[in-house]
Amino acid sequence: MKFISWNVNGLRAIVGKGFADIFKALDADFFCIQETKLQEGQIDLSFPGYDSYFSYADRKGYSGTAIFTRHRPLSVSRGIGVDVHDHEGRVTTLEYADFYLVCVYTPNSQNELARLPYRMEWEEAFLAYVHRLDALKPVIICGDLNVAHTEIDLANPKTNRRNAGFTDEERSCLSRLLDSGFADTFRRLNPTAVGAYSWWSYRGRAREKNVGWRIDYFLISERLMPRLKSAEIHASITGSDHCPVEITLE
Repeated sequence: MKFISWNVNGLRAIVGKGFADIFKALDADFFCIQETKLQEGQIDLSFPGYDSYFSYADRKGYSGTAIFTRHRPLSVSRGIGVDVHDHEGRVTTLEYADFYLVCVYTPNSQNELARLPYRMEWEEAFLAYVHRLDALKPVIICGDLNVAHTEIDLANPKTNRRNAGFTDEERSCLSRLLDSGFADTFRRLNPTAVGAYSWWSYRGRAREKNVGWRIDYFLISERLMPRLKSAEIHASITGSDHCPVEITLE
């Protein structure tokens, strides 16, 4: 099975940049999207053989997640069951016979870390949510986690320390998640890979220079690791400030 995750930075915008062709070329069983930035009824987008499941933010033009899948789920849930966190469309979960698939768009801590306190509350709630799922069956978590985990995961770690996405608090939250029974698929298969990024600023020709961050992930329950066959970052695919990331499971 092939899984793709991509923060498209506006689904309506990327549709005009060849999204349909990219979608078809990647030929995934599950195609997970973050930052759809739309409300129900604002787009008519479907692909033969796929069902789609969207989670919308209350606020127009903001956040949002979606999953296109060839495999009809046993159940669909939106949010994490905590009202204060469930108004931004940040989580879509599909249940299957032998796993849960969680598509997530983690809150950004913003300039001057204005939203870091909220981010920490979110992290606690999200950790509890995936632990509840993992107690029932293995979990696949994918999406824009808005954090570079270690110094190897961004081009300029020293100058970005204490900036949003590379604070000790954010990195520690991801460490807790990984230490609690989840694997960072790309890093497990590529432990020393440098220059492997999934997001680049639009400023300063950052993408051309590959001055980026790896903030888009596939995390899987440790007991799924024997089924992991590959993990890739599609840095050559454009249309967003992020690129798609991929895993294949047996």
